Amino acid sequence: MKAVLFNGSSRKQGNTYHSLNIIIDELKKESIDCEYIWIGGESLQGCKACGKCRENKDSKCFFTHDKINDYIQKMINSDCIILGSPTYFSDMSTNMKALIERAGYVCRANENLLKRKIGASVVSARRGGGNHVFSSINYFFLISEMIVVGSNYWNLGIANAIGDILNDKEGINTFRTLGQNIAWLLKMLK
Repeated sequence: MKAVLFNGSSRKQGNTYHSLNIIIDELKKESIDCEYIWIGGESLQGCKACGKCRENKDSKCFFTHDKINDYIQKMINSDCIILGSPTYFSDMSTNMKALIERAGYVCRANENLLKRKIGASVVSARRGGGNHVFSSINYFFLISEMIVVGSNYWNLGIANAIGDILNDKEGINTFRTLGQNIAWLLKMLK
């Protein structure tokens, strides 16, 4: 069983990083292989809607100037995809949006390659706007015919300065429960 976790935050070890690591700890307790990928430091571009992935049917984005095809392959080869983003002006980071657009288009154009995989969104927010990010990421999972996992609350952590998420007891509990729910579901499906 394998989970791939993408961090879309521009801060390499900011609050989204800490949130994802809480989940990784829970998954590793259940012997689930985790691969963590920070995409926040890259320049991922959104989908150009060229349609080449639909024409070529090779499970790849036609544009190869960045690591998107590696990321798509990692998604295809995983049982669970966890996408983490901070909240920027009530929306996800641009790199997370680019990942969703391009991976989503390629996978849907090639027989819904993410169908029946597990998906979970993880959001950090300073105060508000996080529900929109949470919903937007989940819309990607749902249109991809994935199984969306929840927790005991929306998968949100509240923080401002780097590391503040570790003071959000309810958020930590939410992320731990999410990790436990993902592990349980992975085992049930295998």
